[in-house]
Formats: sequence, C-alpha cells, structure tokens
Amino acid sequence: MIGDLVTRAIRDAETGNGTEIRQAAELVLACVRADGLVYTAGAGHSLAAVAETFYRAGGLACVYPLYHPELLPLHGARASTGAERRSGLAAEVLGDALTPRDVLVVFSTSGVNPYPVELAMAACAAGTPVLAVTSRASATEAPRRAASTLPEQADVVLDTGVRPGDASFPPDAPRTAALSTVLNAFLWNCVLAQLGTMADFDVPLWRSSNVSGGDEANAALFERYLPRVPALR
Repeated sequence: MIGDLVTRAIRDAETGNGTEIRQAAELVLACVRADGLVYTAGAGHSLAAVAETFYRAGGLACVYPLYHPELLPLHGARASTGAERRSGLAAEVLGDALTPRDVLVVFSTSGVNPYPVELAMAACAAGTPVLAVTSRASATEAPRRAASTLPEQADVVLDTGVRPGDASFPPDAPRTAALSTVLNAFLWNCVLAQLGTMADFDVPLWRSSNVSGGDEANAALFERYLPRVPALR
C-alpha cells in the first residue's frame, strides 16, 4: 500500500509541475551557460535534497551547497529546528556570494521559517533567480514565522504536493512515511533530465568515481569548479 502512495505522489508531482519543471530547467540552463553557480540550500531533512544536488553521479558540477552545521539534525535535533527559525542565519551563510548569473534553489517543505525565506529574499535583492521546491499546501497551513513565505519569494515553484506534516500513512490519519525527501529528489532529477534535453552544449555533469574512466572524466570538473566551490576539496 505504501508503494502505491509513493507511486501516486511521484506521478502527481511530475504531471502537476510539467510547465514549472521546464521553467526551472531554463533557469538552470541560463546559469550554466553564463558560467554561474547553482546554489542549493535547505534545513533539517531538506539537507538531504542539498546532498542530492552536490557531487552526485549524473549531477551538475557547478553546484555550491549552502550549509551551516546547526541546520543538520545530526549535530543536534532541537538545535536544528531553532536554527532554521532564527532570523539572520541566512545572511551569515550567504554573505555576498550571489550574483545575477547564479541560481538559488531552496528546498523547504513548509517554506515558512526565516532561514529559507530570508535566503530567497536575499537572492531577490541580489537579482538572483530563485527556484523553490516546496509544498504549497504545507506553506498555507504552517505557522508563519517570517515576513513572507518561500513560494511568495520564488521565481519558479516546484510543488511537491506533500500534505501538511509530511507524513502520508495511513492515508486517513497519517502518522508516518514522510514523502518530502523522495519528492524533492525526484523533482530535482526531473529538472536535470529536462536540462539535458534542452542544452545545445555539454552540460558539466559528474561521472561516478566507481566506474571505469570516472576519475579521469571528473578531473577537468574539479579543475574548473574547485576554486569557486570550497566544498569540493
């Protein structure tokens, strides 16, 4: 039964975001063409989506993951919740990194806490396009903790459709089986697949380091992006 739930959620996310997936791919394509960076961000379990975007076999090499240790539950569960609710952390993490040739991708299921909202607001001020991967239903029902919401600040919104609270099972009174991680990863890979069909040049993509020739193929990408993406060290 849970398999049916996941399959339906994935199908609905793809069909419900058809136009937006293309728009997101266009944003990323323009960024890659301009030799910009795709900044990716999230807090709590949305950091799993950030990991999916970074140094991933088949993934974009021009990704700059935004991260602060306090945002990761493994470094303190209650502290991570407090961190994403703390105004000012986004400015600390971002600094003056963003430029108009970049793209900011923010993963946040509720989209109402200061950290993701202030990231998006800073990007808007810098002229950087914002792609939000969020749940409109969750953002509507969640308590407002910031001056705006992530969907309100984004240029393109990919709606996961995750129900408020994230849990999906049992369907009539959900208590477990959160789907946001699965849907975040799926929608991001939809964008990458769309990007591949649209690009008229070789998009910088990582190869697996565990296949023949992978290390050699990746060497040029390290040379190109390591000076601009410290996390590639």
